[in-house]
Amino acid sequence: MSKKENILIIGAGLCGSLLALRLGQRGYQVKLVEKRPDLRKVEQDAGRSINLAFSDRGMKAMRMVGLQDQVKKLCLPMLGRMIHDKQGNKFMSLYSGREDKYINSISRPGLNMILLDAAEALPNVTMLFNQSCQSVDLENTTAVFKDYNTKEETTHSADLIFGTDGAGSVMRNNMFANKQLRLSFSMDWLSHSYKELTIPALKDGGYRTDNNALHIWPRGENMLISLPNLDGSFTVTLFLAHETGADNFEKLNTPEKVTEYFEREFPDAVSLMPNLTEEFFENPTGHLGTVKCYPWNAYGNTLIMGDAAHAIVPFYGQGMIASFEDVVVLDKYIEKYQDDWKTIFSEYQKERKKDTDAIADLAIDNFYEMKEHTANPLFQEKRKLEIAFEDNYPEKYNSKYSLVTFNADIPYSEAMERGRAQDKAILNLLDDGKLTEAMSLEEKLTLVLKETKEILHDDDIAKNL
Repeated sequence: MSKKENILIIGAGLCGSLLALRLGQRGYQVKLVEKRPDLRKVEQDAGRSINLAFSDRGMKAMRMVGLQDQVKKLCLPMLGRMIHDKQGNKFMSLYSGREDKYINSISRPGLNMILLDAAEALPNVTMLFNQSCQSVDLENTTAVFKDYNTKEETTHSADLIFGTDGAGSVMRNNMFANKQLRLSFSMDWLSHSYKELTIPALKDGGYRTDNNALHIWPRGENMLISLPNLDGSFTVTLFLAHETGADNFEKLNTPEKVTEYFEREFPDAVSLMPNLTEEFFENPTGHLGTVKCYPWNAYGNTLIMGDAAHAIVPFYGQGMIASFEDVVVLDKYIEKYQDDWKTIFSEYQKERKKDTDAIADLAIDNFYEMKEHTANPLFQEKRKLEIAFEDNYPEKYNSKYSLVTFNADIPYSEAMERGRAQDKAILNLLDDGKLTEAMSLEEKLTLVLKETKEILHDDDIAKNL
């Protein structure tokens, strides 16, 4: 296939815009079509997307397309989790023992705009907005779109079609409906939903609380988190059971009930949110779920990527980053196999499937960790020990969080396997009283590594039985 032939990308979110940019940089003729208006020309709706945590894997993708310096200007460093208890006390739990290892709060629309601007600047990339995909003919690589304003339908043809149209992907649904493809699909909804709120900036533009952390109010069943923004505000997200448990979204149906709940569970947060009840009822309630499916390509000329192939819950801050990593991995195979797209797609999905499954499972794990375990004394002791290991023995130890977040060249599946074994080793040793005060830090690390190796060995045996 010649690089002058046409590629159609359905969906101009973060994954689609990065993909369009990278394929454009490689010389392909790219058409990027999006159902929503151009976000660079419309005012952003409040309360409609979870703030993004940006880390090393995401920056690796930005270096690939030469945008790392622009993106860094949008980043606000968060050194760790600021844990808030019911009494208003708070303490910092660092993400790593290394000073240069932290995550960043970043604006989703701001990042999307940078990618769209860079892609649109290329002469071989065109963009269409307000065009909703109605159907995709996978075998003949055509797609039908309906104009939001005129209601007219238009058919676009291409040599390759990429579906980056999110968790509700039309392209994936067309693949699922084609029984010849035998696509397996699951959508697992979390029992919790979310609502975005705001801690506004002070009148002088300053922050009302610490802006160098991701704030968490863990309350066992539910939790509140907040991430800082460059304008002095914080994006606050309430994760609450939708209809189960003592407190849920169904029950919080009056301003009085909302106020009572927040004053009871998050008293120090209430004083920071003067518009709490107004925002609670004005902003939408979002749902959370995990999408898994396979295969991702059909007929050697179509491929779904990002949330269309593997949507995950947001609790590891890796959803958008995993979609960016999709493009990095695909680019590797384009470089290796040039225009042999059937091989590119086959090898790509083979590598990515196990890793996207892993980060989906880790995100669910982290949901329970954040809301239930971050305030647990045993968990806090584990984190202090891990930070000490990373600070003093950086070549020998990386926590599970560090393996996922700060090691862009380690696959998610490997990070999950190693990280879970390390967690189990430390918690077992702490619970059994085998990591004593009399031991040096090096002795503790030696014992943890030995126990981890034994757990990994046992796991390998179990997998091969």
